[in-house]
Amino acid sequence: MSLQEHAQRELLGAALLASGRPLTLRELEGLLELAAGAVAELIERYARSLEAMGAGFRVEGVAGGYRLVVAPALAARLAPILAPPPLPALSSAALEVLAVIAYRQPITRAEIEAMRGGSASTVLTLQERELIKVVGKSPSVGQPLLYGTTERFLLEFGLNSLGDLPELSQQNFSGLLRG
Repeated sequence: MSLQEHAQRELLGAALLASGRPLTLRELEGLLELAAGAVAELIERYARSLEAMGAGFRVEGVAGGYRLVVAPALAARLAPILAPPPLPALSSAALEVLAVIAYRQPITRAEIEAMRGGSASTVLTLQERELIKVVGKSPSVGQPLLYGTTERFLLEFGLNSLGDLPELSQQNFSGLLRG
């Protein structure tokens, strides 16, 4: 490894650690003064080196960018020292409402309830957790609010984009998302 690549790798690791959020390829291009293809290649090599040395963390592509995350096998052991403490798991009803929103957004509460065949009362909980947000108003009578997912949704569920959602083989939404 050349001295220049070593310095770029050090800067990449420091940036991913210090940012506290996913960094986009464009941000990393500017920081590292490299073309997008070279940055993607550097990220891949850095990720492989972390895995090879058993660093306890890894590079994750999520929400249109890259971040460092704790290796999944270690996350449970670190829970006592993480701040803030992880939120309680979402109920199955909340996960079902979230799945309906993720796959059918933008969508009104009435449409969610019609698809589920029951209440969508967990919408408020999902908004409080910043997993969904109001994205507009429907042009239909009464102009009901339209809901969609947030960047936090992508982060929490380890998705780079909504295109990473699993394909639906039927109209059954429960059990699709991890919570």
